[in-house]
This record gives sequence, structure tokens and C-alpha cells, in this order.
Amino acid sequence: MDPLEGEAPSAPIRYEPVNVKDVLVEMKDTAELLIDLSYSAVLHSSEEIAREVLRLEGRMDELEMRARMGLMMAVRSPDDAEQLAPVLGIVTAADDISDAAGDIAKVVLEDIGLPEAMRAALPEAVETLVRGVVVGDSEYVDRPLAEIDLESETGVRVIALRRGDEWLLNPGPETAIRADDVALLRGPDVSISEVYETLTGDPYEAPSVEAPDIEDLERAVDTIVHMKNLSELAVDLAYSAVLFDSEPLAEEVRNLEVEVDALESRFEAWTLRAAADAPDPVVLRGLIHLGSATEVISDAAIDISEGVLREIDVHPVVQMAVEESDEIITRVAIESGSDLDGAAIVGGVPDTETTMSVIAIRRPEEGWLLVGDADAEIRSGDVLIAKGTRTAAGAFDDLSQP
Repeated sequence: MDPLEGEAPSAPIRYEPVNVKDVLVEMKDTAELLIDLSYSAVLHSSEEIAREVLRLEGRMDELEMRARMGLMMAVRSPDDAEQLAPVLGIVTAADDISDAAGDIAKVVLEDIGLPEAMRAALPEAVETLVRGVVVGDSEYVDRPLAEIDLESETGVRVIALRRGDEWLLNPGPETAIRADDVALLRGPDVSISEVYETLTGDPYEAPSVEAPDIEDLERAVDTIVHMKNLSELAVDLAYSAVLFDSEPLAEEVRNLEVEVDALESRFEAWTLRAAADAPDPVVLRGLIHLGSATEVISDAAIDISEGVLREIDVHPVVQMAVEESDEIITRVAIESGSDLDGAAIVGGVPDTETTMSVIAIRRPEEGWLLVGDADAEIRSGDVLIAKGTRTAAGAFDDLSQP
């Protein structure tokens, strides 16, 4: 099989009226999924997932062109040009993320060089991501996800479905699984095999796991996972900074970009040192590509939020996208003596009456802590990045002050 089979061919695109807001929302969702899939392809050495990345990259190219056409048609005055320039920057940055994700996927597909024992070095906390084609007689066929209730029953999530050339991103409770859908599943190893077999009719064959043949490979993989998570957070915050016209969130994107650059530099130095002792240094070449692509993603996050940092008003087309969601991301600085000072976080949720979930903590002396499902304690001086409703965000901010 051609290693690049699955990459969507370029097709002619002609102008047609589009809802730019909807295109921007799809580009955002696509960019976030691309980051997740591309790193998973590398960490799990999965050519199938890497090919889905290239298909999705082709879709992003089409979205970018349609967004550009729509924005050009919308410019009727200098004021329009001023407000739409940052939106065009968002479109370009999303395509940069897509290209970087494609480069990461090609590390697997083009045999650029990866240690064979990458999967063996994965932290236990990293869940498995698999791709499967839904068989016609699966018990899941023609049933909505809410009825199947996979996540509650097994811990496995359907993170995306591809139906022919159509992508269903962030499938919701009412999304039904159809025969021949390509499903992307994420979950713990202990559950993924049963769900995969029920979905596809085929037994799940876990990749063989070999002992690392490169010293300290576990630490390198930990760094890759951390860079991936920080890059995803940077992109999420960048979009939120634009959608909510939040300069504090845009500044946190800058802080994240600095952290990713520092990690990339240390990771590159580790790779060069490891190459000196590796039996075949060429197997480490892909790691250099991975570090470079990660830096591109964090730089793109800066580009997304640039309009906010330059104090350019958010264009109505972006504001319209905000109004569709009641969930927001907010930044809260914890002051000494506040109700949040010393509060425990369990499973990402602080021990308070608010319903905000903490995504990450920036701690002056330690850098970024990604909370996730880990437990932590909030300290004075922490900067929290949290997600929840607008009402809960206001109450959460009040708790951060004495």
C-alpha cells in the first residue's frame, strides 16, 4: 500500500456563498482533532490513524479556501478590512496547525525514523486511540450515542466519525452510529478491545510492546505527551481569547508558547545526546520533526490571538459563533486569603459550590500543571484556567478574591 494512501486528493473549489461563522467553527474543531490524532499516530505507531490525519488535512485545506473566499466577499470598507484581518489570521493559523499535524503523521507514514519502543514508554495515564470501521450487524448500528452510553459503561469515547468524505466532529448524544462509519475511539486499554470488537466484528490486536532500546526513552515520551497537551491548551485558549475578546487569555497563550519553546529546546538536546549512544541514530530523526511541528502549533496559537493583543475589535462573525455556546474558558488569579486559596481539586473540580472545571494551573515556581483527572491543591499566586458556564465563571472569580 502506498504510505500516503488515504490523503484526500485536491479537488477544484469554486466560490459559493457560505456561512463564515460555521466554517470558522468547523476549522477550530478540525484543528483540535488534528493535533490529537497526529500525536496519537506517533505515540501508538498507527499508520491507520496517520492516514486519517491526512484525510482531515485535505478537508482543512478546503475549509481554509472557502473561508478566504467568504471573507474577501465580506470586505466593503476600510473598517471591514481592519476587523476581518484578524479573522483571516485565524484561518491561516488553523491551516498552519493542519499542515503541522500532517507533518507529524508523515513521520509514521514515510518512515522518517521513530524508536520502535515508543508505545512501551507511554505513561500509564495515556489512553489508547484506535480507528475502526463499523460493521453492518454491530449492535451499535443505528443507535444514538446517548442510548449506547459507551463512556459511562466502558470509559471509551467516540471522538469523531467519518462517513464517506463527511466528518462528524465532537459527536453528541443524539449522533447515531451508521454501518461503514469510520469511528475514532479513545479509552483505557482494558475496555477498548471489547468495544472495538463489538463495533467492527474483528478482534482488537494490540500492538506488540518491546522494551525500550534507548536509554531514558520514557522521559522523552513524557516530554512529547506534555508538549502535545500544552499545544492543545494553547490553541484552545487562543480561540477562547478571540471568541471572548479576552486579553488575559491571550497573554496566557504567550506564556504557553514560551513553555513549549523551552520544552522543544530541551527535547531536541535530549535527542541529539541520545543519538550519540543509539545503535542507529536515524531512528531518532522523527523526534526532531516532532519537536519542530509542535513549535509550529504553539506559534499558530499566538497568531490566532494576535488581534486581541493588538486590541482590534472582534468581528461580528466571530461574536455570532460565541453566542451559540454557554460554556466559556476563563482565567482566574488566586489571591491570598480567598476561598479558593487552599481548596482541593479532585478530578479537575475544585471543592467549592461552583461548577467550574479546572483545566490547568500556571504556578510561578513550577510552570504549567495540567490538571485533567489528577488531584491538586490551589495555592495563592496560582493562575487557573477553568471551563464552565458564564454564571459559574462569575461566581468562581469572586471566590478567587478575599
